[in-house]
Amino acid sequence: MSASVLYMSMSLDGYIAGPNDQPGNPGGDGFMRLHAWFATADGEFFRPSGPAGEFIDEFNATGAVLAGRRTVEQADHWGGDHHGVPIFVPSHRPPGASVANYPRVTYVSDGIESAMTQAKAAAGDRNVLVHGAYTAQRALEAGVLDELQIHQIPVLFGEGRRLFELLPSRIELEIVRVIDTPEATHIRYRVNR
Repeated sequence: MSASVLYMSMSLDGYIAGPNDQPGNPGGDGFMRLHAWFATADGEFFRPSGPAGEFIDEFNATGAVLAGRRTVEQADHWGGDHHGVPIFVPSHRPPGASVANYPRVTYVSDGIESAMTQAKAAAGDRNVLVHGAYTAQRALEAGVLDELQIHQIPVLFGEGRRLFELLPSRIELEIVRVIDTPEATHIRYRVNR
């Protein structure tokens, strides 16, 4: 059965983006430090060896993406191609004109639950990759986020955008897997319902 999984690199103090995170500076200042375990300083991605490479394989084996509007707009919808799978964007506002050029991108206006249902249907028996802090928070609130794969980076940002800034209540998690590498501690959690 398909699961929805948030994949996120995060500083030890909970930041997923640095200061000055805005359209002209997606991810903010120092953002690539959070991704150094699988990307060069100039943003070229690679498959690391060992267990870290297996996380990249898991990420690329997902069958659909559910991502927040801010995330997709800063990434220009990944040019309409996020590892060849459909992209679903929950949003109460209609998409900009450029989305017409990206047939794999679908804006969903009737809530995160509907967006997740559509993403899971598109993914079939593969998992749904979830992107974006606000989207992750809303998916947790709605009870439609199944797992979190957090790549804990040994750095303290001190400011920026936190992953779990606003949650409606306490959410219990079960640790499913922990793998330490020199660049990050990779922790997979299951959301307890």
